[in-house]
Formats: sequence, structure tokens, C-alpha cells
Amino acid sequence: MSAPSAVTAKERAAASGQLLAAVDIGGTKIAAGLVDRTGELLCQVSRPTPAQESGGAVLTAVHAAVEQLAADPRWGRVAALGIGSAGPVDTARGTVSPVNIPGWRDFPLVRSMAAHPALAGLPMVLGGDAVAMAAAEHWRGAARGHANALCIVVSTGVGAGLILDGAVYPGPTGNAGHLGHICVDLDGDPCACGSRGCVEGLASGTAIARRALRDGWQPHGSDTSAGAVAASARRGDPIALAAFDRGAQALAAGIAATATLVEIDLAVIGGGVAQAGDLLFAPLRRHLARYATLSFTSAIRVVPAALGTDAGLVGAAALAAPRLGATAAPPS
Repeated sequence: MSAPSAVTAKERAAASGQLLAAVDIGGTKIAAGLVDRTGELLCQVSRPTPAQESGGAVLTAVHAAVEQLAADPRWGRVAALGIGSAGPVDTARGTVSPVNIPGWRDFPLVRSMAAHPALAGLPMVLGGDAVAMAAAEHWRGAARGHANALCIVVSTGVGAGLILDGAVYPGPTGNAGHLGHICVDLDGDPCACGSRGCVEGLASGTAIARRALRDGWQPHGSDTSAGAVAASARRGDPIALAAFDRGAQALAAGIAATATLVEIDLAVIGGGVAQAGDLLFAPLRRHLARYATLSFTSAIRVVPAALGTDAGLVGAAALAAPRLGATAAPPS
């Protein structure tokens, strides 16, 4: 597909009904979409991430998704682009180093995106995927109206973003709130980050499945994912239930530590593992009551995320909204 002709940011800004373009890059899927000024996701396209191929191959897939989106007749109304990426990210330098995309280490993503003709002159904002999720849930989801909240993605890994004083707080490099690498087990197993006993190594879907298998869980068939562990837990399998309980305990310890540090009053939980419902949320709330005991942490509420798989694109757009004079703050 040939790239559309370049449109300057000024020409885009002059168009009626400005829109935001959003790209969400994960280890499994690359998605791109158009979002309006209210946070409504108007359309999206996606393709698999060639995560084990070269960095150039991954970039080609991202560009292909953008080109597919740019074929939409509304593309000329796009005034800014938000990019949410698996991390770590470095928003100051415009680089990404996703753990699950080996070909991208200190990869200059913003510069590489800006070089594409379809994106010429377009203001861009980069954020981590968990920070984008927090922005989305604050704009249109479960954290709407909350000034201080923690939004957590529990999936293959564990990531999080902070809402402080009514706004997303990404930190100097875009990694603030990285709950997955808080140590909650001083003598725990080594983590891929170089530390040990991290929340991610206990509460992620990967960790829940690994613990269940280690403790003797017998899957039905060849599926050994956290989803399969959840299915066994619903049937009352004690090993599967214990694996979810241990993950929930680690997650509760991380939430309580964060609440003690920055006084959040809400924790929003999304990601694939959250689809387990009460298998995760019931022990999570029980353990949180044991850890969040101070007067200013004991009232923290835990709720499921509201936006599901749309959160990445809506959140990436939310990060870029200020570039066109829009606001991603919840409406009053």
C-alpha cells in the first residue's frame, strides 16, 4: 500500500472535528485506531507482532498498521498521535526497550515513526502501555472522577500507572508506578529485571501458571496458561486456587505499599488475569485488608477495569490529547 500524501500539523489542526490517532504496541499484537476528542474509539486495525524477529521487522509491522489506518477517509482530521508501548520506555529520549520484543533495545521509536510519510509533521506523545491504560481508565473508565488512583495491568507481566492530583503521573522517563517490580518477597526468586521477589514474579499470569505446575497441578489437555489454571480453580482444584491466592497476596502487598507512599484511594485492575473475576478479586480484597491497615490506606477500593481491550488505544490517545488543546480529564 502506498503511503498517503503528507499533511502538515497546521493543516490538520485547521480541519473540522479534530481526531487523535493512537498506536498500541504489545508483544502479541500491534493495534492502531482513531479516537475523537471525547475518548470514543471510532475504528481500529490490528496485526500480530513479529516479536521474535528483527527490530526492523517489528517497525515494518507498526508502519503497516498505520498505513492501513491512514486509508480511512477521516485520516485528514488527525491532529496528534499517541503511542503506547510495552516497556520499559524512555519518554524523554523517545526510545523503548520492551522485555517481550528482543529486537527493540533502546529503539528510537518516536524518531522512526516521525520518518514515515503518513506521520510527517504530526505531534507525537510516547507512553508506556500501563500508563496509557491508567489514562484511559481515568478518562472514560473505572477511575473516572478519582483524583488519586492506581491502574494495574495483570497479564503476561504486571504493569501499572498512577493518577495523582487528578492527572496521569508518568514520571521523568514514563515509568512511574511500575508496580510489577516492587519487591514483596525479600528472599524470593530472581526476576528478569535483576531484582528478586518482585510482584510480577508472583502475580502475573505467567507466574500463576508456573506456580500451579510446580505445585503439582494437572491441566486438562495441553493448555497450561493462567486461563487454564482459572478453569481448574472454578472446578475447586485446591492447587489452582492456591496459585491465584498467592498471586493475589503479592498484588495486595504491592497495592498497599503504593497506597502508603502516595495515598491512592482506588486500585483498578485490568489485563487478562483480571478476567478470572472473583478468583482474583476475592483473595485480593482479603489480603489487602491485612496489608493496608493505616487510617489513610484502609479505605482503598479495588475494582475491575472498565475499558477492556480498548484501553490501550484510548489511553494512547489520551496521552496525546493535550497536543491539540483537548483534555483527557474526566468531564465534570
